[in-house]
Amino acid sequence: MRLVLVAPRGFCAGVDRAIQIVERAIEKYGAPVYVRHEIVHNKHVVEHLKAAGAVFVDELAEAPDDRPVVFSAHGVPKSVPAEARSRQMLYLDATCPLVSKVHLDAERHFREGREIVLIGHAGHPEVEGTMGQLPEGAITLIETVEDVARFQPRDPTRLAYVTQTTLSVDDTVGILAALRARFPAMTAPHKEDICYATTNRQEAVKRVAAECDLVLVVGSRNSSNSLRLVEVALKAGAGHAELIDDAAGIDWSWFDGVATVALTAGASAPESLVRGVVEAVGTRFDVAVEEDAGARESVTFKLPRVLAD
Repeated sequence: MRLVLVAPRGFCAGVDRAIQIVERAIEKYGAPVYVRHEIVHNKHVVEHLKAAGAVFVDELAEAPDDRPVVFSAHGVPKSVPAEARSRQMLYLDATCPLVSKVHLDAERHFREGREIVLIGHAGHPEVEGTMGQLPEGAITLIETVEDVARFQPRDPTRLAYVTQTTLSVDDTVGILAALRARFPAMTAPHKEDICYATTNRQEAVKRVAAECDLVLVVGSRNSSNSLRLVEVALKAGAGHAELIDDAAGIDWSWFDGVATVALTAGASAPESLVRGVVEAVGTRFDVAVEEDAGARESVTFKLPRVLAD
């Protein structure tokens, strides 16, 4: 059996930075350090940080005033740091800088008098964080082409759009085409909002999917970018594609009649989980493992100054 390790895969710079922020906060301030929402969408990462001394909470009200709190990589509404300041809490913002860029774009459009369309998935923490940057009604969420047809702006000549950073590139193209057809004057971001890591991982899967009988994506089910990789693989011609948390999630019947398997990982999945899958497959099959010659990423993001030393 041929096993292709897709590149790039796994941690992006924003995820790596967010995890480091929690780990260094625990080192500097001691346990417990509270984290509002999952720092990134991966249960193994969350369990690792829990064991180190992190306490994950749904809302800031569950955290005490006298312990540090970290905001997740997905970003938070403005009301959250405002509450932390009012309670004189020490807080660290692990929002991915590429998500912060979307927030700043939305605020700029609002200042310049535009109504904003956000392309994204309802209920995702990143979407909630972006919509929470501005007063209610300033941003309209669009999830589908059908939503575009129903959308009635206040002034069609004063519109701008931003997007969630972890969307399917191809699906977003369709929504944008529908928006531009209805609202040709709509203002676009200076630079695309879908992040480099999401784009690179999707392009890598597209490149290998058609030659694969099976594509395995390592990632958690609440990880938007991981779910999109499964969808992309199927649309690009993979015979079958599945999302797994780790090697224990493999259904070995998926391998019946399979000659070529591709293995990748969402941007919040550690490489150790990929290696665990390689090992598990290798114990059951005669496997030739190939490292895909895909794009190499060198992006890094600085830590908050208070932790940088």
